[in-house]
Amino acid sequence: MKTIKQRRGAWLGLLLVFLLSACGNEAEEYPFIYSGLTEGTSFHIKVSKLPESVVSEQLKHQIMGLLDEINGQMSTYLEDSELSSFNQNTSTDWVPVSAPLFTVLKEAQRISRLTNGAFDVTVGSLVNLWGFGPDPMKFVTPDDALIQERLNKIGYEYLSIKEETLAVKKAIPDLYVDLSAIAKGYTVDQVGLLLEKNGITDYMVEIGGEIRVRGKNANAEPWHIAIEQPTPDTRVIEKVVGISDITMATSGDYRNFFEDDGVRFSHTIDPRTGRPITHKLASVTILSKTTMEADALATAIMVLGPDEGYKFAERNNIAALFIIKKDSGFYEKSTRAFTGFTELKG
Repeated sequence: MKTIKQRRGAWLGLLLVFLLSACGNEAEEYPFIYSGLTEGTSFHIKVSKLPESVVSEQLKHQIMGLLDEINGQMSTYLEDSELSSFNQNTSTDWVPVSAPLFTVLKEAQRISRLTNGAFDVTVGSLVNLWGFGPDPMKFVTPDDALIQERLNKIGYEYLSIKEETLAVKKAIPDLYVDLSAIAKGYTVDQVGLLLEKNGITDYMVEIGGEIRVRGKNANAEPWHIAIEQPTPDTRVIEKVVGISDITMATSGDYRNFFEDDGVRFSHTIDPRTGRPITHKLASVTILSKTTMEADALATAIMVLGPDEGYKFAERNNIAALFIIKKDSGFYEKSTRAFTGFTELKG
């Protein structure tokens, strides 16, 4: 008899920073803490030093307004979002878009070219086909013919952008764009910039496991961030890093998947094959100047796998930590650019 098991949800590639907080009343340690839901996942914000001129409730209002605005631009789950409207539009003419949406599409196309299509935001129709998009969750392995049909309708080269007029267009009428592998990173950056506009220099912003840190934590130390061991049923810390003034993103195959007759199918779809990844790379963590770039690169390298992905990261001087499956457990492999970020003890 055919059996299907599912594990789905907004997985966190990183254990929340709250797990590393010192004992005591955290609200007293940090003058500003804000948590909630956005883009189908959770967000957490900590500020170590809050300027006297900043009113906490007003800042929360600004942050939520920004989160709602970006979600209304880039969500595929909202039928009336700007991105959903573009996906529903079958015209192959130029379509004007907002500056934020254009910024994310431009960066997505850059990463697509850099990775030779391992990262491709037009893979959305395949993501939906496998049951990992906004469509009703079916969790049934699609047949080869249907996969090939969708493969014929994706490709970042079918999406054009025009910077002079902030416009985009499709070469294929039913091209479908999914920004879930880059939009959270963009949002983290924008929230960070909002905090900085309010004079805040020491903060941590996390959305769905993507993180941006500036300055120091409440103990005047680098931010202590835990990277999770990629096990589906337990929450175990694999490694702790101390970072400042940088961003971090993790991609993995261990929180969002389904099993069909004993075969696991990851939510990470390889745009080159139309199928979920099957290699031994369990998760990859990227450190970069922007969370948007880190987010996209983590997905791309997750698609490339432990060998091709490692060579790509070294060739492009990317700070990356690979956690790779072995017969029993995992082993780590870091690029040279990552080695400067050492594990913290205690």
